[in-house]
Amino acid sequence: MTEFWPTLTAGLFAGLLGSAHCLGMCAGISGLFAVRSEASALRNKMPLALAYNAGRIISYIGLGTVVAVFGSAIVAAIPNIAGPVRLLSGIVIVLIGLQIAFNWRILQPIEQLGVHVWRRVSPAAQNLLPVTTIPRSLGLGLLWGLLPCGLVYSMLILAAATADPVAGALTMAAFGIGTTPAMLVTGLGALQLSRVLAKRSARLSAGLLIVLVGLLTLAMPVSKLLDGQQDTHQHHAM
Repeated sequence: MTEFWPTLTAGLFAGLLGSAHCLGMCAGISGLFAVRSEASALRNKMPLALAYNAGRIISYIGLGTVVAVFGSAIVAAIPNIAGPVRLLSGIVIVLIGLQIAFNWRILQPIEQLGVHVWRRVSPAAQNLLPVTTIPRSLGLGLLWGLLPCGLVYSMLILAAATADPVAGALTMAAFGIGTTPAMLVTGLGALQLSRVLAKRSARLSAGLLIVLVGLLTLAMPVSKLLDGQQDTHQHHAM
């Protein structure tokens, strides 16, 4: 599992440092739980907020497991594709970092992949409103994990590239956990948090940190590819 640490790190950092994007996508629904009032009211809403975020993370874990199973099947059927798949995971991490650092819309086309699915799911989500019980909150979180989001879908590509169901699940769990702080403070500290995350210096630092993780991820398959080419040249020379 140690070979997947860059993927897990990227998942956590992308969730934590990409929270500004998450606030834009999910602030409305998170605002149903967090309130701009006294701490006692927040304590009353906190169980619902925790259940909603637990539902999101469970949804991410399930999706990560499924896509990683497909990735594993592809690698098993085409063994030589393992190297390119590792390259893909590094490239995706770099793209995520660049989007966060420079606010580019690199991953926006990926969101279109889930629009049709969300159109079918959204009526069920609407039926769970208003959120007044923990089961409703948990169910809404499970459905909200399917929301079309370039960052989430990019992380799913990363999870699929692990070609390992456990690593895929953990990658998405790390991402979900990373997004949770921003979701929990929405309504109380979201304005201040979003201002901090919107600062160019904060975005740049966060994004470049993720880019560094992506480059480290690329280093391993590139190194193996170069070693393989060197062995081939030596074999031909003999």
